[in-house]
Amino acid sequence: MHEIHKIVSFRNIAPYTLEVTFENSIGKIIDFQPILSGELFGPLRDIHIFEKVMIDPEVHTLVWPNGADFDPALLYNWEKHIDELTTRAKGWLE
Repeated sequence: MHEIHKIVSFRNIAPYTLEVTFENSIGKIIDFQPILSGELFGPLRDIHIFEKVMIDPEVHTLVWPNGADFDPALLYNWEKHIDELTTRAKGWLE
């Protein structure tokens, strides 16, 4: 069964790092820098683009103007997935 989570707020706490709060009031600190490569996530290395992140009001996840987004369940369990995502990101084409 797929977990369902909603992001209710976030704040920038460092370059490429957000503190994300979910519907159950649990907060997660997520450093996105290790996965910022490839066609979709590579443009977010430009800090000015990264900082344009917002919460999509329909699906309640983080989205960027270039169409990059993440499943909120993945963000909720980021620490379980970051090693695999980092490995995958090394193979994503620019």
